[in-house]
Amino acid sequence: MATLLHLDSAVFPQGSASREVTAAFVAAWREQHPDGQVVYRDLAANPLPHLDAPAVIAGAEDALRGELAAELAAADAVLIGAPMYNFSVPSTLKAWLDQVIIIGHTAGPEGSVTGTPITVVASRGGSYAPGTPREDFEFVQNYLEKVLTGMLGAEVDFIVPELTLAHSKPEMAELIPLAEASRTQALSDAAEKAKALATRLVA
Repeated sequence: MATLLHLDSAVFPQGSASREVTAAFVAAWREQHPDGQVVYRDLAANPLPHLDAPAVIAGAEDALRGELAAELAAADAVLIGAPMYNFSVPSTLKAWLDQVIIIGHTAGPEGSVTGTPITVVASRGGSYAPGTPREDFEFVQNYLEKVLTGMLGAEVDFIVPELTLAHSKPEMAELIPLAEASRTQALSDAAEKAKALATRLVA
């Protein structure tokens, strides 16, 4: 039996592109692996405290950090909803990362998360893809790629639903077909990746 740790961080519980795609991923995971376990944290509804000096000193001996580290280490796979807010990740997700990254425990060459597959749903209102005018404003994928692979040694994969504001901003109306295509692709990718990952982990 495999365990999936699912984290959402979008502020709005309804109408969130990242939550829609992570939900599709979880649904496909459960379909493929009905005996599997899903551990869920809604970081927006139940935000974690910012890291403070005593918690840094205590490391994994701190009650909360120890709980989060154990939860992460016990996961066979991780799913993270990471919408772009002000060109970066939500502060609630950053708080989780700060709490859970513990050098010599979860992080480092012998860290407990090394090799764990992590799927990130990195939604954004516009497009920050290579070759676009705002390419150099992309601090979600770039940041998470470095921190999740470089510090935790995880195996990271991204699903990127973009142009999510096209339906609500008149100046983006001409981009609605591209936005719909991106949404459709993201939902398809989520289902395919979830099923493939579940199959791989229980083989």
